Amino acid sequence: MKSAVFLDRDGVLNQEVGYIHRVDDLHLIPGAAVAVRRLNDRQFFCCLVSNQSGPARGYYPIAHVEALHERLCQLLAAEAGARLDALYFCPYLSPPEGGKTPEFTRWSTWRKPNTGMLVAAAWEQDLDVRRSFMVGDKATDVDLAHNAGCRGILVKTGYGDRVYRGDYQHHTHPDYLASDLADAANWICQQPQA
Repeated sequence: MKSAVFLDRDGVLNQEVGYIHRVDDLHLIPGAAVAVRRLNDRQFFCCLVSNQSGPARGYYPIAHVEALHERLCQLLAAEAGARLDALYFCPYLSPPEGGKTPEFTRWSTWRKPNTGMLVAAAWEQDLDVRRSFMVGDKATDVDLAHNAGCRGILVKTGYGDRVYRGDYQHHTHPDYLASDLADAANWICQQPQA
């Protein structure tokens, strides 16, 4: 079984700008591609896990999310020869949370901080979640990590600078607080089983 680094998308890999309606508006955070390449070179299985409620909210079709992910992968490859080994995302949203499109409006075990995406990835990709890491910019990412039994890293990019303002208020604390994905990758690579 492989160790994985599960990566949130917006605010970790690409700049957090809200819902991205134009594919060309997806831009990498500086240093993110090199960080992913470093994890690739260390034989970590790099796996995107992202809540993407745009389809449920009626903002755009699921094909648009897939086009954004295609651009993300192209940018990672072009900048540093980096790759994501698998991509999982949750397009679902419950009605109380704002879901409107019938096809995608429902409660889902895939929506973070629920563990569905990590469970699916572990099953399909032969991953050892207990020896893996989750990197995100929200408290729900840290909750997901701990709910699934892996280590959670909060980056201060994206929403991370709002989640952590000198004091982390959420009840679940990250295993490591990183300035960005490059810092997170450095910490991951220094861990004993890494």
